[in-house]
Amino acid sequence: MSILSRTTHVAAALAAVLALGAVPAQASKERLVVDLVNEPSSLDPQVQWNPDSYYVYRNIFDNLVTRDDKGEIVPQVATSWKYLSDTEIEFELRPDITFHDGSRLTADDVAYSVKRITDPKFGSPQLGQFDKITDATALSPTKVKLTTNGAYPALLAQLVKLSIVPKAIVEAVGKDAFNLKPIGSGPYKFEAWQRGVQVSLVRNDAYWGDKGPFPAVIFRAVPDGATRLANLQAGTSDLGVTLDSDQAGQLKSATKAKALIGLTERVAYLRLNTVKPPFDNVKLRLAAAYAIDKEGLVDGLLGGFDKPVSQLLTPASFGWVEGLKGPSYDLAKAKALVAEAGPAAKAEIELSTSPVFDQRIVQAIQQQLNDAGLNVKIAMSDMASYLKRSQAGPEATSTLSFGRWSCACQDADGVLFPLIHKSSGWSAYRNPKADSLLEEARQTLDKDKRLAAYKQVHEIIAAEAPLVPLYQAVVIYGATKNLQFKPTPNESMFLNRMSWTD
Repeated sequence: MSILSRTTHVAAALAAVLALGAVPAQASKERLVVDLVNEPSSLDPQVQWNPDSYYVYRNIFDNLVTRDDKGEIVPQVATSWKYLSDTEIEFELRPDITFHDGSRLTADDVAYSVKRITDPKFGSPQLGQFDKITDATALSPTKVKLTTNGAYPALLAQLVKLSIVPKAIVEAVGKDAFNLKPIGSGPYKFEAWQRGVQVSLVRNDAYWGDKGPFPAVIFRAVPDGATRLANLQAGTSDLGVTLDSDQAGQLKSATKAKALIGLTERVAYLRLNTVKPPFDNVKLRLAAAYAIDKEGLVDGLLGGFDKPVSQLLTPASFGWVEGLKGPSYDLAKAKALVAEAGPAAKAEIELSTSPVFDQRIVQAIQQQLNDAGLNVKIAMSDMASYLKRSQAGPEATSTLSFGRWSCACQDADGVLFPLIHKSSGWSAYRNPKADSLLEEARQTLDKDKRLAAYKQVHEIIAAEAPLVPLYQAVVIYGATKNLQFKPTPNESMFLNRMSWTD
């Protein structure tokens, strides 16, 4: 693979920094400047949940429940909850929360938000995370009941990421207008969206909870990682997301910035479209699995920060099965399986990716697959286009795609169900046994039964390779020296949990 010289990277980065002439030269304590990879594809929290969107809108909205810094599920809009039966759960809500327009947040808004995201006609890509919820009923202004189709053990874990939108406003302005000017109840308020450049938020001084330390926050779209690094080193940004291990190493000697690193629930994987040739052939799928040197990727390209995994999950999530093995690197076996497939293995195979991903990894995977005898070509697209195609079902999605999946729920249901079950647009695999096990695991409150079902799903994935698990991803941020921020496994960027130090 071709690698640009460090000199070229730095020159390009400095040129890009100079091109950001509209941005003030220095960040300040009055304003936090955050460099994302892309601009958000949506600020409506029920439309999209890619990282660049989530980083921004998670601070505009509140959720029923959240996770604290220890990873425990704790109250947010809800103060408490109780199960009325295996299929009904009642939430008591805070009475003192207001939206940014001053209107009161009530159980009607909670019920509306749940029904909106679970309505198939609304078309949320998050539907698979919440489609076990069959009803939401406001019992009083501060009490709401959710009903599920059978017991749903992952409900609270999923609700961690279901944001509450104001019913009256959304119904009055419509979906598109709300996305352009979102109104939530969170610690920060939407101020402006300069398309292709930045989103601006201001602190909600009337917030009911812990208030943010920054009067204003700017989220900028900075696709080039070298530029995000240069901005930190120059002091023109305070926080940069999605740095790679080489960039983290460069920050060790930086005077103005530091690297913040944490293992996440996010699993990196290679998805194979099993419905179309050539990966309708299980031998070729296994060939791909044997061809990939996970340890080589992690140690050689990722600085050893990430951790190879043999299952489509990470230890940060419920459903991880200790000691489970899958296909390991064996180039000779991969070549033999490709040879057995004959001419079908020679067809050109598209490997889809997006700039948000580490292209060193994508290129290395391409090379390893081609070393095994396949004919893989990389197809790059912007993140919005990549996501749209990736969730379009097996007839429309690419033959191969590199991905890093996080449900922000730390539960196997949020990973395995959308990537494997036939009902999900993200799935390019059809296996009735796996579908049945996934349904069983999400319909019992018995943790042991859930783990047993997930173990079988992991074993099916290992045997049939519809996806190749790669590694537990770390999140690497670059931050100015005096910014205090602790990365979380679910990669939430809570602005009101950050602080400045002298």
